[in-house]
Amino acid sequence: MLAADQQIRKPGLLRSGALVSVMTLISRILGLVRDIVIAGLFGAGAGADAFFVAFKIPNFLRRLFAEGAFNQAFVPVLSEYRSQRDRQAVRGLIDSVAGTLGLTLSGMTVLAIVAAPVLVWVFAPGFSQLPEKQALTAEMLRVTFPYLLLISLTAFAGSILNSYDRFAIPAFTPVLLNLSLIATALWLTPFMEEPAMALAWGVLIAGCAQLLFQLPFLARIGLMPRPKVRWKDEGVGRIMKLMAPALFGVSVSQINLLLDTVLASFLVSGSVSWLYYSDRLVELPLGVFGIAVATVILPSLSTKHAEKSGEAFAKTLDWAVRMILLIAVPAALALTVLAEPLLFTLFQYGAMTAHDVDMAALSLRAYAVGLLAFMLIKVLAPGFYARQDTRTPVKIGIVAMVANMLFNLLLVFWLDHAGLALATSLSAFLNAGLLWLTLRREGVFVWQPGWGRYLLQLIPAAGVMVALLLWLTPEAAEWAVFGWQQRVFWLGTLVIAGGGLYLVMLLLAGLRLRHMRY
Repeated sequence: MLAADQQIRKPGLLRSGALVSVMTLISRILGLVRDIVIAGLFGAGAGADAFFVAFKIPNFLRRLFAEGAFNQAFVPVLSEYRSQRDRQAVRGLIDSVAGTLGLTLSGMTVLAIVAAPVLVWVFAPGFSQLPEKQALTAEMLRVTFPYLLLISLTAFAGSILNSYDRFAIPAFTPVLLNLSLIATALWLTPFMEEPAMALAWGVLIAGCAQLLFQLPFLARIGLMPRPKVRWKDEGVGRIMKLMAPALFGVSVSQINLLLDTVLASFLVSGSVSWLYYSDRLVELPLGVFGIAVATVILPSLSTKHAEKSGEAFAKTLDWAVRMILLIAVPAALALTVLAEPLLFTLFQYGAMTAHDVDMAALSLRAYAVGLLAFMLIKVLAPGFYARQDTRTPVKIGIVAMVANMLFNLLLVFWLDHAGLALATSLSAFLNAGLLWLTLRREGVFVWQPGWGRYLLQLIPAAGVMVALLLWLTPEAAEWAVFGWQQRVFWLGTLVIAGGGLYLVMLLLAGLRLRHMRY
């Protein structure tokens, strides 16, 4: 282990998580601005549906190869190298992974560009009933798919920075995607024969910008990759073995969302977009808090496992679950109560109709049901990956995905697109529950003292918040006739009042910031 590494005082997990949350919040706010712009210009029409599918395909694979399986396999191995080997070995691992990952993804990108119509048929078979829509989606996919290569290399760089406790830069990088899409939607759209094609080019530009942004920070810590293709490198081999099952296990929720898109492509036009807009709102707390906590605990858990500190490992997992409950419970309840106000305020302008809001609100409430489970999966899965166990989450993931398929088939006939969202939520609870039970059975997750008091502080505070929101929130019909200024005022008032009351109730119940530090 490097002496320089030993001299660096690592920030606490709460501080690191807060830093990632703030940076992610900036990105998510811009993401909402991006979606407001897209909703206003394209609504929930054929062009929007085509773009969302063309973006979802590389974005889905990105979550497998970048934040998903690759990150979960690479960070534990890198942490072990840092703990047990010298700097030269660490650099060798980084160079070998950069070259091997880059070559693999380059080959995939070329194949995907050639086979774009086939991919569209696989991921959105319902579009085949509308040849023009299918052709537009394939054309967009040829532009967006290289994003997979660029963003995966960006995530690789971010994993290195996170492992060295440089959390802010990787968390801020997604801002560039949102800025790129906003800029191209506003200024490139008038010059395109098909206006929605501007969004596809925005994705490609963003991929280049995000990768270039992180490279100077890698150079600053002396770990700029010098790509070398070494298939037989020991570290590369271990990462590939860990990735193979993790490709499925860590991304079950993404596969479930993708199945939603496939089935939604057979439903009435607009269904894909309704699911997209509602999913985006659920992604806000999930990204700002759930992924932030998962990001900071994985390097910590990996280090504790390498140091054979089981007690500290269990305490870290327990802390992460408490943090998730603190945010997920009120967030899920607020999304349920404020579904229409949020959608009206953020998206119902221009091409987005009141009917679109009503439909998106149904799927938003269905996704909100599963928010707690989505967030728990993010922090429970690292309990396996930090110990380099990728097989167990795969087995659990298979069960959850099969359940999701069954739930989809049962619910889509009664609830249409909202049934697809509800199926995803139910399968997420099954996934999270099985992960937790397995960690408990293996003695990895151990309840720490104080849970009874913690729940007695949390649950009443969330209940009082819901009561206030139900009392203050105007009817949906009133939101439809409000101007944007009234919408913003009322939504801001509700968010501040609800969030403020929740915090006050927690304080009155005795919960303090020092209790959450770790």
